[in-house]
Amino acid sequence: MADGVLRVRPGRPLVGQLTPPGDKSISHRAVMLASLASGESRIRGWLDAGDTRATLEALEAMGVPIAVIRRAAGAADLTVQGVGLRGLHPPARPLHCRRSGTTMRLLAGLLAGQPFPSLLDGDPQLRRRPMRRVTLPLRQMGAEVQDEEGHAPLRIRGGRLQGITYAMPVASAQVKSALLLAGLYADGPTTVHQPGPSRDHTERMLAAMGVEVQVAGLTVTLYPPTAPLAPLDLTVPGDFSSAAFPLVAALLVPGSRLLLQGVNLNPTRTGLLEVLREMGAEIVERAVRQEGGEPVADLEVRPSPLRATTVAGERVVRMIDEFPIFAVAATQALGETVVRDAAELRVKEVDRIAVLVRELRKMGAAITERPDGFVVRGPTPLQGAEVDSHGDHRLAMALGVAGLLAEGETIVWRAEAIGDSYPGFVEAMQALGAGMEDS
Repeated sequence: MADGVLRVRPGRPLVGQLTPPGDKSISHRAVMLASLASGESRIRGWLDAGDTRATLEALEAMGVPIAVIRRAAGAADLTVQGVGLRGLHPPARPLHCRRSGTTMRLLAGLLAGQPFPSLLDGDPQLRRRPMRRVTLPLRQMGAEVQDEEGHAPLRIRGGRLQGITYAMPVASAQVKSALLLAGLYADGPTTVHQPGPSRDHTERMLAAMGVEVQVAGLTVTLYPPTAPLAPLDLTVPGDFSSAAFPLVAALLVPGSRLLLQGVNLNPTRTGLLEVLREMGAEIVERAVRQEGGEPVADLEVRPSPLRATTVAGERVVRMIDEFPIFAVAATQALGETVVRDAAELRVKEVDRIAVLVRELRKMGAAITERPDGFVVRGPTPLQGAEVDSHGDHRLAMALGVAGLLAEGETIVWRAEAIGDSYPGFVEAMQALGAGMEDS
């Protein structure tokens, strides 16, 4: 997608099978923790995308040998020669996190325990995102962390850390993971109290590597390891957040029949699935199994009439990345759909509430912005239009799906951002029959 233009025309139903790319959250954590293990880790189906590449390149810059074998668009197998908890080298230059908040926040926790200074920076989009939610508790643990008025770049001088008990003001898997990574280097247990559930991939992976992690409701406690971390040998399951785009498209485009294969159904990630089913969506789970310690299934999807609903409270955290495509689904649901308690959307890659409302309105959606969410009235016929993703990968894909429902051609500008999380998205949708092309 050289010049970042995605052209979409409605028409044919979406028919066939699709395997979504590897889970982005797990891919970040797998390569990071494999680097800290003692011995060789093998990671199959790793997501090879812009955000995860930022994490991999940062670890390589600190002396971790990583072999990458590309299997398909957005998919690779990794062999990571772990250097152990104390084996990272000082980076020769600032670690560039591109546009990845996960990379910057998790690396901040990891670097807080290292005996050398480091600097984390990124693209202008990442420099706008809040970082003090990570830097403040890391300072409480004893790390020297400087930020720029709460934003990147982050200057970190690690050292001897102390375990703390920390109550997070906002449920965030990135903040929790940063503190757990720092806790690997602390002199005592690190306890994190969450105000609501957030994705638990870090806890699962650390436990599989031999670290004592206790989970009691919304409280997680990590005890510093007394033995080397065991290497990983895992297959990364399909990313539900990426699967959500073809899933919603198949629910809304008449005549569609879609099988999404190998989708991660970790309960901390499936808020959208629950909400769509409550709205009347016909989504059937097939071949339920475990892969890499995560629950996985194939999802069979057929078009379904949807009813409006309200999304609020703890469920917001469990579908925080899916609100752009959820808003598209809501435009075709009968009644008034309300989203609240989702102010976190304003500090994502862009202000996802403001941008989502503005761009969907260009297509005729009856959507209204609220301080902590939005309201959508439907069903509303959409019209093809020129819209702008503002460099946000999830907005670009959501607007592309909206174009499949619209009358006339839709042009999505700055759609190259799709490569941050779903390389090959356009080709995968074309294979199902979608009228999408990039240029």
